[in-house]
Amino acid sequence: MQVDVVTAVHASHAGFLPAVWRSLLYQSHTRWRWLIQIDGPPSEARAVLTACAALDDPRVLVASHTTSEGPAVTRNVALGRASAPLVQNVDADDELEPDALAVLVTALNDHPDAGYAVGHARDLMIDGLMVDHPLPFLPGTLPRGALLPAWRTDPADYRVPVHPAGVMWRRSLLVALGGWSALQGMEDTGVLMAASAAAEGVLVDAATLRYRRHVAQRSKRTSKFAGGGRR
Repeated sequence: MQVDVVTAVHASHAGFLPAVWRSLLYQSHTRWRWLIQIDGPPSEARAVLTACAALDDPRVLVASHTTSEGPAVTRNVALGRASAPLVQNVDADDELEPDALAVLVTALNDHPDAGYAVGHARDLMIDGLMVDHPLPFLPGTLPRGALLPAWRTDPADYRVPVHPAGVMWRRSLLVALGGWSALQGMEDTGVLMAASAAAEGVLVDAATLRYRRHVAQRSKRTSKFAGGGRR
């Protein structure tokens, strides 16, 4: 089954794109397209993609908008370009495990009522070390509504029970939910919780995402939102 892989990128993370590209080339499931959406000026990201030869592959489709809109809007613009029945998110600074697409596609084929599939995420440390994290669920079906209670009751400061950045979606569900949520720093968590309320999911017993830890990652930011509401 065809998969559209969606990546939102801005200039500060463009240097990680060759690693994402290599992780796609190593996929055992080869029926994919990479829909890159550049947030802001495109020159730096395009230069990086040209240098690593990603733009020589017809499966790599790049678009950009000149304004800076953030990850949620940028992913949703890419989602509007997608046509495959399955959509896989991969952030510009993360990587997919070699069998990620294969095992997630298989999971959704085997669970036709599931709206999304997710695997284990491993932290990819700066020194290259991979760190695994236990999950509060056993592999198999994630019933509707199962994720929110686990998120709310986790003592570790509302830790999300499965990693939202590496989910494979049925495009129909993702579009019905309006795409990624307009929440600063929680756009993928927001849509994951909405999806869990609307449909069952499936957890695979395999690592599918390499979540890169680095000093510039957005999830490490602690600044408060200054949205100009008083205007």
